[in-house]
Amino acid sequence: MTDQQFVPLAQRYMDTIFRIAYSYLRSQADADDVTQDVLIQLYKTETAFESDDHLKHWLIRVTVNRCKNIFRSPWRKVENIADYENSLTFEAPEHRELFDAVMALDKRYRLPVLLYYYEGYSQKEIAGLLSLPEETVRTRLFRARGKLKATLTEVLQYD
Repeated sequence: MTDQQFVPLAQRYMDTIFRIAYSYLRSQADADDVTQDVLIQLYKTETAFESDDHLKHWLIRVTVNRCKNIFRSPWRKVENIADYENSLTFEAPEHRELFDAVMALDKRYRLPVLLYYYEGYSQKEIAGLLSLPEETVRTRLFRARGKLKATLTEVLQYD
């Protein structure tokens, strides 16, 4: 891949890769490392991508695999999400509450929610990306919505 081909692709997909990695690992430093690793792998790849969708699927699959490798490593240190969250700015208070609620979900629910609602993937596509049965993805999204509803309803009652 040439620099002229790589630079626009890196700029276009860097945020997506970071969001997925951060959602999975809940560590800004690890998400930065994964983003860098995935982009280096993209630069070095000799794969001929059929379309932008094919490329995006490939990047997400590589990101998830890299996250799993990091998550399994014995020296992985978990950072407090509140530290990173405090550095973020949100347009409305509801957006912060939603972010808090999504990030509080277990990772098995968090990643499908991110891919479905933020990245626009179908349940079938998510199943392929995460190597899960489609019914499992459907169940996780259903449970995540229930957990988010309960959490956000609770937050609104205290406001």
